[in-house]
Amino acid sequence: MIVTSSGTSHQRGKKIREQCGSCPNRFSKDKRQVVAEDSETTEEESSTDEEDRWKEVARAAEIPADYYNIQKLVKYIKAGNQTATIVSLCCLKDYDLSTQINQFAISDIGGLDVLVNILECSDTKCCLGALTVLSDITLNIDIRKTIVDLDGIPLIVDILNSSMKDLKTMAAETLANVCKVRLARKYVRTCGGIPKLVDLIDIKLSILKTPRDQLNPDDLESLDMTRAGARALFTLADSKHNMEQMRKSGIVPLMAQLLKSCHIDVVIPIMGTVRKCSSEPKFQLAITTEGMIPDIVTHLSSENTELKMEGSTAIYKCAFDASTRELVREAGGLEPLVTIIKEKNLRDNKPLLRGATGAIWMCAVTDANVKVLDQLRTVNNLVALLNDECDEVLTNVTGAISECVRFQNNREQLRQAGGLPAMVALLNSSHGPLLENLAKGLKECAEDPESMRILEDLDAVRLIWSLLKNTSTRVQAHAAYAICPCVKNAHDSAELVRSLVGAMELVVGLLKSKDIMVLSAVCAAIATIAQDQTNLAILTDLRVIYKLADLVQTTDDLLRMNLAAAVAACACFGNNTEELGRLRTVTPIVTYMTSDNPLVHRSTAMALEKLSMDPQNCITMHQSGVVPFLLECIGSTNKELQLAAAGCLRNIRELALRAEEYLLKIDDD
Repeated sequence: MIVTSSGTSHQRGKKIREQCGSCPNRFSKDKRQVVAEDSETTEEESSTDEEDRWKEVARAAEIPADYYNIQKLVKYIKAGNQTATIVSLCCLKDYDLSTQINQFAISDIGGLDVLVNILECSDTKCCLGALTVLSDITLNIDIRKTIVDLDGIPLIVDILNSSMKDLKTMAAETLANVCKVRLARKYVRTCGGIPKLVDLIDIKLSILKTPRDQLNPDDLESLDMTRAGARALFTLADSKHNMEQMRKSGIVPLMAQLLKSCHIDVVIPIMGTVRKCSSEPKFQLAITTEGMIPDIVTHLSSENTELKMEGSTAIYKCAFDASTRELVREAGGLEPLVTIIKEKNLRDNKPLLRGATGAIWMCAVTDANVKVLDQLRTVNNLVALLNDECDEVLTNVTGAISECVRFQNNREQLRQAGGLPAMVALLNSSHGPLLENLAKGLKECAEDPESMRILEDLDAVRLIWSLLKNTSTRVQAHAAYAICPCVKNAHDSAELVRSLVGAMELVVGLLKSKDIMVLSAVCAAIATIAQDQTNLAILTDLRVIYKLADLVQTTDDLLRMNLAAAVAACACFGNNTEELGRLRTVTPIVTYMTSDNPLVHRSTAMALEKLSMDPQNCITMHQSGVVPFLLECIGSTNKELQLAAAGCLRNIRELALRAEEYLLKIDDD
């Protein structure tokens, strides 16, 4: 007899845990605690991918005869000799083990314990039969968990050391299913299974490029083993720790090789692994340097929608890098991406649509890519997706639009395609990333006077202003930036701002934010609003200059630039100039001239010119060593910077001349 009783299983489990000390001891810790400590899942809880499929079981229904026949076979395995065990396992395979009731027939009679015990035996045929059965029944989430509890993972990993390809293939197929349980993914890593699985996908390129019907039996076995290993690695890549272990085991060049395969069943899991790994910066660089982008782009034209989804999502994640965006364009990747979003029959495939729109969004960050997208009439196709019900798709669509409308021709296309009303309607959403992209896109559209007229008619400014109340600091920041062109290009900007009840109070209140981006955007908005004297008077009553004075010690160049612009706009009302001097803002603002950013120099010079209207401020500036900086700015090619620097020097010089005249008058007396 080659199997042990269920009671001996615990002794075997104890022995395995002693030999594999790195594996968590499920008897010494609560399993939930072990899972929490691992904290390794990257994108989604894949262990529950198919849980709903198996949750509710109609056990009260009439039990078929196959249920009892399968249980008889399991009894033969328990009590029989080696030959009976092999025969019984072969007979089990004659049943459809993918059906739920047949899986329960095995588990209800203790068959899982028996199958796991068989994995310890030295007979390869028995092990192969047991793995073949396990690879089918582990589609069930409950059976996966039971296999983990029975300490089956170390045994399956150990089988990967076998010299038999078919045995390693079935072990990898079983791991591909069982490792949808998070704890199983950790067990495989701690038991050293990842390098062994990576070795399985090391196959000759000639086999990958030869059609299956032209391969000899040995090459077919190698191809099947590679496919199984790729499937297992795809499941394991849900863990960040596993991804790093895979990288160290040399998976990157092997992934690049497998992407060149003509076998779709091999390419799909490895493309999925590339997609998951592309969320990690180290992998993003490796994917580019290993030349995977052209192969990924090639598969975007595949008829297989799953392959398209994996490829487009991989580009979406990798295209944060400028060089990757260039490679996508050079490989001709923009055309198939636009083709995907054009096809109406693919609209219901949300993962595919999300990947394609996200890839277009990221690629549109590069100006050269936008020119290609213009030729493909991408904006019109994106507008057609603005009525989608998926927030993530809408986020990507509006993100792509926001990048495209940086150019005037696309603003016109968006307006003519009727995209503005749809975007304004989406401002009522509660999804933060979507609102952020909407604010970015509408900011660019507001730069176009004709688009601004439509936005005014749609009451878009009020909706954008209301985003300042959003809990997301990024939404607040982009909304504040969007307010600037809206106020600047509105038909009656001054009245527009005053018609919004509590609008200026809301803006000034955000100067208490701790987020640099929010502070910078709000300062830019204040600089725009304060161009109207009535609005400036209201801002002054709201003690805006005191809040601005609290920010002058910043070292952030973006905040410096917009803060100086706000000071320049607010200084010339009432006694604000003198008050800003009294609040000791002059010397810190002078230090802004040491920045390497010419835009900071321009807004700083403008602020200093306004502040120099007060004699005491002129003295402070001179003592702070501002003159050499102003003299250098006069030689700038920027006319605004020249005029502001010259104006400030003039005020300082006039004060000096008046001081000299006063001293001469005293001497004469």
